[in-house]
Amino acid sequence: MNAIERYFGIDGQNTTIKTEVLAGLTTFLTMAYIIFVNPNVLADAGMDRGAVFVATCLAAAVGCLIMGLYARLPVAQAPGMGLNAFFTYGVVLGMGHTWQVALGAVFLSGCLFLLLSIFKIREMIIDAIPVSLKQGVIAGIGAFLAFIALQGSGIIVNNDATLVGLGDMTTFSPAMAAIGFIVIVALSYKKVPGAVTIGILFVALVSLLTGNTQFTGIVSAPPAIAPTFMQLDIAGAFDIGMISVIFAFLFVDLFDTTGTLIATTQQAGLVNKDGKVHNMDKAMIADSTATVTGTFFGTSSTTSYIESVSGIAAGGRTGLVAVTVGVLFLLSIFFAPLASMIPAYATAGAIFYVAVLMLATLKEVHWSDLTQAAPVVVVLLFTPLTYSIADGIALGFITYTAAKALTGKLADISIPVWVLTFVLLAKIVFV
Repeated sequence: MNAIERYFGIDGQNTTIKTEVLAGLTTFLTMAYIIFVNPNVLADAGMDRGAVFVATCLAAAVGCLIMGLYARLPVAQAPGMGLNAFFTYGVVLGMGHTWQVALGAVFLSGCLFLLLSIFKIREMIIDAIPVSLKQGVIAGIGAFLAFIALQGSGIIVNNDATLVGLGDMTTFSPAMAAIGFIVIVALSYKKVPGAVTIGILFVALVSLLTGNTQFTGIVSAPPAIAPTFMQLDIAGAFDIGMISVIFAFLFVDLFDTTGTLIATTQQAGLVNKDGKVHNMDKAMIADSTATVTGTFFGTSSTTSYIESVSGIAAGGRTGLVAVTVGVLFLLSIFFAPLASMIPAYATAGAIFYVAVLMLATLKEVHWSDLTQAAPVVVVLLFTPLTYSIADGIALGFITYTAAKALTGKLADISIPVWVLTFVLLAKIVFV
């Protein structure tokens, strides 16, 4: 025990092994929903649901263990919401690529992220991208998630006259998705640990009791991972049409991870006097390594989870929290029957809830400055309406550069933004 305390610096953080383990359990409960949601989302891309379930657990476990043992931070990792939606509905269903090629694109984005972390270029890129575009991307993905949740549950349906319309809310699927969302909101407001997971399981239980879901068991041997293991097509991802896709995966993962690490470490008091995050470079390496590893198992980008603040609020301060979460994800592979009984409408409320949290970034937008507000609105609206995060980002960059240039604010446009704007404009015009 003394060796564990010394390795993680538990004494120096005024905590105990018991507190760290309990904090890890708290974090796990708040993010366990990804075990149910990720297989449902990636299954729409044609991937084997059971294999993705195992891949999700393994990718999360590896990410958490690397973060805990290498970076020694109380930050958990798992396949990211938003990134999995982009993978399925943007790249595979939207652009027509195979899921194997999409995995190859995730692999390449992970490798680029790793290189940026190793050579410490991350800070330069983050500083070069305008704050308004960062806010727009996060909000745009939130809106995209909301649309996917509403559509998948039947709350929003096709309408030949207006493209979309309200579904029949008296039918089971839309009604249960709405109830699940309200339950999650209420529990989250009351700060109940595991609110999202509880909401999902509540809807699944109602579905089971009403005969809409068949009982298949709780515990079993893990499903075969062979259908997705090492199936990524890296060569197929080396295509000019995939440039924006790889960039989108990289961009979202980079800023999502950075924002999460800043928020969680500040909460834990792990930021120094200069405002720099303790072991930030190691954390970035851990995150990018987890993404690369996850593609081998068969899942979309792995990223740091903001739900880690729940464990920090419970007293967690060291990497032992992340290690505990990793062990719990490993144990979760034996609960595949439970995951298979979670219908799409049970996870729709959770997805919509995550969308609400992501849209909160809009409060930071400088609405009085149209050259900053306009690009945010463009990304916010075009991401869900084009069903493409890549197109939303591209149009946002173009709008930002054009608005700044035409209003004489050329000094606000950095060289990287100029380069990205012309690349993305060329992609829209010629590809």
